[in-house]
Amino acid sequence: MYDVRRLGIDFVASPRHADGVIVTGPVTRNFEMAVRRTYEAMPEPRVVIAVGACASSGGIVGRGYASAGGVAEVLPVDVFIPGCPPRPEAIIFGILLAVGRVSQRGRDRGAAEIASSPQKTMG
Repeated sequence: MYDVRRLGIDFVASPRHADGVIVTGPVTRNFEMAVRRTYEAMPEPRVVIAVGACASSGGIVGRGYASAGGVAEVLPVDVFIPGCPPRPEAIIFGILLAVGRVSQRGRDRGAAEIASSPQKTMG
């Protein structure tokens, strides 16, 4: 039901083959340099998607001595997907929004409506 390959989205293991990165949690201080290196290894243009409350704002951990907070503190984020955890439809919609497959106008109608009808997301 949530097959994103049918929408032309493929997940790869190497950042050198990726067009974007999806971050799903807060960025710890130990992981901060690895996140920056991963971002720099991706070819231009690159997309950063923050999935969930933890990736967007740092969640209940927030910002402190062991955590840099949300990914926006470390990288320029293109799309924030709210939720804890976000619904699969919202994640698919956010990815499509980040890669330009859904217009901003579609964003106003809501992720569930867009993601539930493939003919509206294909384009």
